[in-house]
Amino acid sequence: MIKNIKILNNVNQRLDKYLKNKYTFLTQGFIEKNIRKKNILINNSVTKAKYLVKFNDELKILNFHEKLYKNKIIFKKNIKISKEILSEFKRSIIFENNDFIVLNKWSQVATQGGSKIKTSIDHIIKNINIQYRLVHRLDKETSGLLLIAKNLNYAKKLSSLFKQKEINKFYIALCEGSPKNNFSQVKLQIKNKKLKIENTLTDYRVLNKNKNISSILFNPKTGKTHQLRIVSKNLGCPIVGDNKYNFYSKYKKENLMLHAFALRFTINMKKFEFISILPDYFLDFIKKNNLKINKDLKDYLNSF
Repeated sequence: MIKNIKILNNVNQRLDKYLKNKYTFLTQGFIEKNIRKKNILINNSVTKAKYLVKFNDELKILNFHEKLYKNKIIFKKNIKISKEILSEFKRSIIFENNDFIVLNKWSQVATQGGSKIKTSIDHIIKNINIQYRLVHRLDKETSGLLLIAKNLNYAKKLSSLFKQKEINKFYIALCEGSPKNNFSQVKLQIKNKKLKIENTLTDYRVLNKNKNISSILFNPKTGKTHQLRIVSKNLGCPIVGDNKYNFYSKYKKENLMLHAFALRFTINMKKFEFISILPDYFLDFIKKNNLKINKDLKDYLNSF
């Protein structure tokens, strides 16, 4: 049976994700296999899983069958979340409404699951409500602000804002050494996991420094994996506690001193700004190393 689907809205979503949302029974493997076998076409042409579905596209499924293409939520086996972790999660919420949550994520908890990950933020939110969705991620070692959508509508809206670079992100890092300039913009090409070159753009401003340590406010304009960690290393001041990019660190036993500090965005004509609290270990390190940070860091945000 052939199924023809006319795309009547501007979804701007990868084909594989579009199909998984429309037919939630489908697995990634099944989708990729049928795209490869030319059973799934876009505008009567061979396509790829990464193709961005857009308004007026015609999706054709040549082997469509009601039993194969079902639309239901598959409940995966829940990972048991301890009361302590659930309490930590709830304490870390700095804002919540009917549509999204802003979490001040703690260090050493992964955002997403994996073969070696026992507990992640994704595991936690799925235990609370199967409809909750991550819309971006932070490294396991990085603390700070993380957005969580509470429904599919806001998952799409927030994801779109990230893709369109309409969410302004600010990070604070404690670095060994300091860059040559107190404020500047860095254009840097970095390799991703597939060894492909990606262009990155980052603004930064030095907040304070002494002989050994500098506190830096970063405003990344792109969102590539490990972008700020690589940029810091490139500036000659790798982040304290970064065991991947700071090879000769004097502080190998410290946590990664990178914190997602603030978020600014507008959604449905309403402006939002969220500012987080620095973790205790962050503040302790600052105090121990006689490094001062202006109490009203919000003033610095306006300088970008």
